[in-house]
Amino acid sequence: MKTKEILDTVINADSIKTMNQMEENSVDVIFADPPYNMQLGDTLLRPDNSVVSGVNEEWDSFESLAAYDEYTKQWLTAARRVLKENGSLWVIGSYHNIFRVGYILQNLGFWILNDVIWNKVNPMPNFKGTRFTNAHETLIWAVKNPKAKYTFNYEAMKALNDDTQMRSTWEIPLCTGKERLKNAAGEKLHPTQKPEALLYRVLLSSTKPGDVVLDPFFGTGTTGAVAKKMGRHYIGIERDAAYVAGAQARLAQIEMMPDCAQEYTVKKKVQRIPFGAIIEQGMLQPGDTLFDARGEHKATIRSDGSVKSQNAEGSIHQVGAAAQNAAACNGWEYWYYKDKKKGLICIDELRQKVRAQMYGAE
Repeated sequence: MKTKEILDTVINADSIKTMNQMEENSVDVIFADPPYNMQLGDTLLRPDNSVVSGVNEEWDSFESLAAYDEYTKQWLTAARRVLKENGSLWVIGSYHNIFRVGYILQNLGFWILNDVIWNKVNPMPNFKGTRFTNAHETLIWAVKNPKAKYTFNYEAMKALNDDTQMRSTWEIPLCTGKERLKNAAGEKLHPTQKPEALLYRVLLSSTKPGDVVLDPFFGTGTTGAVAKKMGRHYIGIERDAAYVAGAQARLAQIEMMPDCAQEYTVKKKVQRIPFGAIIEQGMLQPGDTLFDARGEHKATIRSDGSVKSQNAEGSIHQVGAAAQNAAACNGWEYWYYKDKKKGLICIDELRQKVRAQMYGAE
């Protein structure tokens, strides 16, 4: 089954059989929301032993933990087969299953990059008061091997988080309101429909426009909906015909973002300039003195581009760190040279001049 022939479609079939028929090494990212194993035989695994409304008992119950583990091994093996060597896998689950999934995932050779906690800001309460309110789910982000050159849009995630490094705890509400799909009777079509905000972070962080995203437990199509909006291709596999119909109707109403809106922040690659290049260009001379911003610390430039202070010698970074009694220092920003007319000037200005000369304007 050629991947290009099934792009942007929902396949009503068994996920394991379908993945085993797909082209090997053909998808960039897999997002999987597998059965949570809410019931083993006649034993309910919810904290208050209540019934989960809308759950397909045949689909989400297994005779034993061993049966669930075998099922997990089979679908993860099939997923590994279709995932590109530098692709990545996301799996979401609750305490019922995520630890077992993680164990099996590692046994199959996957390398875990992060576990992400989805903290539900509006969780369902524990009415009986017998345990803590279950207010989170766990996502595992993994690759096929430790050397995989996977996609991680670090700068985009930082921009999304008000220019602060994105952490592994995500505060996102449950899927509610108009986003929630309903059946003909006005009831929830799917009991655990994921919010689009959750998939937005997953796909923004680990995919590029045009990438192929596979969801082997497609449900009502949240992965496909977000992928389509963001200019990614999707492949959905879902065995429940009612969910497939709901997902297809949902996807038909979605328009893709314009090309300009699909852009995201990318860290600009800047050519490295050694301090010695400043000496070679004659912008500073061996024997010249460098100062910190306050003029409290001094260092003398040596012919090889290293510097020497009263207490240390080495690179501009090492001597700058020693002057501050710090573990590290960006010497380009710490040291200044003295201009007869302008006074102290940061040496980073010289670095920018050399970079422009060597590589052109940025």
